[in-house]
Amino acid sequence: MGARKHIKAEARKEAKKSLYFAKLNDCPSSPRKMRYVVDMVRGMEVNRALGVLRFSKKAAAQNVEKLLRSAIANWEVKNDRKAEDGELYITKIFVDGGVTMKRMRPAPQGRGYRIRKRSNHVTLFVDTKPAAVENDANNDVKE
Repeated sequence: MGARKHIKAEARKEAKKSLYFAKLNDCPSSPRKMRYVVDMVRGMEVNRALGVLRFSKKAAAQNVEKLLRSAIANWEVKNDRKAEDGELYITKIFVDGGVTMKRMRPAPQGRGYRIRKRSNHVTLFVDTKPAAVENDANNDVKE
């Protein structure tokens, strides 16, 4: 690896140390179904999001709940303390398409129908709300 690439890689690695995230790769459901669940919890406080996911009827909600618990645990390990109520929020969460397995299904008159078994990748970031943003919000209310 060249010196310039090495410096960039080290900078990326340092920037990742301050981020708290979890990734779920190759989840065997379509990205469209997963995005429906992800949109329900985007921007929520983590305890409220866990409650929403726990009582959701969507099958994808179980995977997102497990991923959220992993992200919370990652935050706790990096900060050497337990997360308090109302402290952590889902800052960013997104779903990308994964590998699509292609299969053939027999059809009438010698034809074959194509079956696409989709998968997805979910990335979830958690963090505390910055104090500066909260102070600005409080000042706007008083005026």
